[in-house]
Amino acid sequence: MLVNGKLQAIRGNQVTVDLDEPINRLRVSQLADGCQPSVSLDIADGRSISPDQRKKIFAMIGDYADFTGYEPEEMEAWLKWFYQAKTGIGNLSMATMSKEQANKFLTFVIDFGFENGIPWKTKHLDSIPSSYPLIMQCLKHRMCVICGKHADIDHEPPIGSSGNRHNIDNRRYKFLPLCRIHHTIRHQIGIDSFMSLYHIKPVKLDDPTLISLRLNTQTQFDQFDGKEASRP
Repeated sequence: MLVNGKLQAIRGNQVTVDLDEPINRLRVSQLADGCQPSVSLDIADGRSISPDQRKKIFAMIGDYADFTGYEPEEMEAWLKWFYQAKTGIGNLSMATMSKEQANKFLTFVIDFGFENGIPWKTKHLDSIPSSYPLIMQCLKHRMCVICGKHADIDHEPPIGSSGNRHNIDNRRYKFLPLCRIHHTIRHQIGIDSFMSLYHIKPVKLDDPTLISLRLNTQTQFDQFDGKEASRP
């Protein structure tokens, strides 16, 4: 049984740990089987995989296992095999990998979820590292960046009901992938309050990405650019 937390104090032979989540006392009792429970304390050295990284990876593996019907151990083995096949890396150990390697594997695990349409639990969506291109992946897979539900692509500034969405130059806009509920909230409270509430910002997209998302075509870009060039 693995628990994670922050080391708060050391007094002689006693240590105080502030756990990240409440401990399951019944599970501890079952594991101890009538004996005094014993623990080992592994203090992260800053170079090896951190407890937080390990927790995030295992949480997502658990989600994937629930969705696919595999046991968590089987899902972990599959993901490691896919990762090793993709990268050519040798043995991958969740106990001894470096922090850098853990970041790369975590990114791979997140990508796997998006690419295979595995639904996200909101608490795990919130735990995705800030360095991960979350909004871009959510745009690509039409997933709400707030809750993980199916999303439409929201323009900023809004187009309005009178605008022709099929014949506008989307290079002038920024975008967020939002479900109907969060799209409504965004319009009710305004974009500034929405960004502050959910700690996100709309993103600008380059031409190839706009084309891949079917927001524009190259023909449209040529037409738009031709019109701009012909203006006095």
